[in-house]
Amino acid sequence: MNFSYWEQQSFFRYDALVIGSGIVGLSAAYYLKIKYPDWKIAVLERGMLPSGASTRNAGFACFGSISELIEQEKAAGTDGLLHLIERRWKGLLRLRELLGDQTIGFRNLGGYELFDNDSAVLEKECREKIRYYNLLIQSIVSQQEVFSVNNRKINTFGFQNVHALIENKLEGQIDTGKMMFALMQKALMTGVLLFNNCTVNRVEPVPQENRVYCTFGNIQARHLLLATNAFTKSLVPELDVVPGRGQVLITEPIPDLKPKGTFHYDKGFYYFRNIHDRILIGGGRNLAFEEEATTQFGLTDTIQQRLEQLLREIILPGIPFCIAQRWSGIMAFGKEITPIIQQLQPGIYCAVRGSGMGIAMGAQTGYDLAKMVG
Repeated sequence: MNFSYWEQQSFFRYDALVIGSGIVGLSAAYYLKIKYPDWKIAVLERGMLPSGASTRNAGFACFGSISELIEQEKAAGTDGLLHLIERRWKGLLRLRELLGDQTIGFRNLGGYELFDNDSAVLEKECREKIRYYNLLIQSIVSQQEVFSVNNRKINTFGFQNVHALIENKLEGQIDTGKMMFALMQKALMTGVLLFNNCTVNRVEPVPQENRVYCTFGNIQARHLLLATNAFTKSLVPELDVVPGRGQVLITEPIPDLKPKGTFHYDKGFYYFRNIHDRILIGGGRNLAFEEEATTQFGLTDTIQQRLEQLLREIILPGIPFCIAQRWSGIMAFGKEITPIIQQLQPGIYCAVRGSGMGIAMGAQTGYDLAKMVG
């Protein structure tokens, strides 16, 4: 396409350019515009809607189940885990403050970790760690006894083949469609521009600016912020970022649906919740780690069949259900579970690798990224 002189002058030069319009990218653009109101700032997005996982997840407002915290402490150490929990908690508080609980559909219905009849050893380990993690997070969340055993709710929720539940009373759920719609509006109202269906192929630093080569040509910016998460490798191959596809399905409405809250199963590899009298369930990467380490959206029979099996045998035993929709989202992981928030070179910054906790950390990560620039 041949652009006019006017288009080239007004739409192809920026003070700051953000790549990726997920929760991190839009938060970064918003906070950067608040910090520098006179700056000309734009966000480039490869899809019509945010690609990746920001609108394709389960909408958990969580900071980790007991079994997840155990595994994460093994990987990051106690200090590292504390830092992660603090980021997640602060990120959720920042998100709620930025957009408002009603706007994002936040509901504090509690979170629950399920242990089936084959996971007695894991359940015992988690139960023994409840007091330890309650004390560990107390200074962060300013509450006592956050985690507790709550087996009486097994029958309330109508579960079968479940012998224990550990409750997290601070866990909630979010409507991430509403959340991202509101975040887009928030950024646009400050004067941030958003360009969709604009794939970035490469970036090239040149003296005093950066060139971004995308679908429609090359755009110049003094500051470049990468919020590309799972798609980062195509632009910065050396970063430790590995994609992880998460497959999801949602049922048709179910009369008198019993489960209310957010639920974790099998060390967090499976997760489900209620939404509009439906059950949304996702996960199963652990069945095929290599195959699911992809940036290609799609579904597999093995994982979809496992999700339906959990619905039949544990979550909705004896209750007929129909599947309304299936989809996938792309998360980002790595050898370390902490996010990468750093300056890569003069004028180029990145905030990537949400490790499956992008919703919890996203607003705080975007804020931290914007704070680095200037």
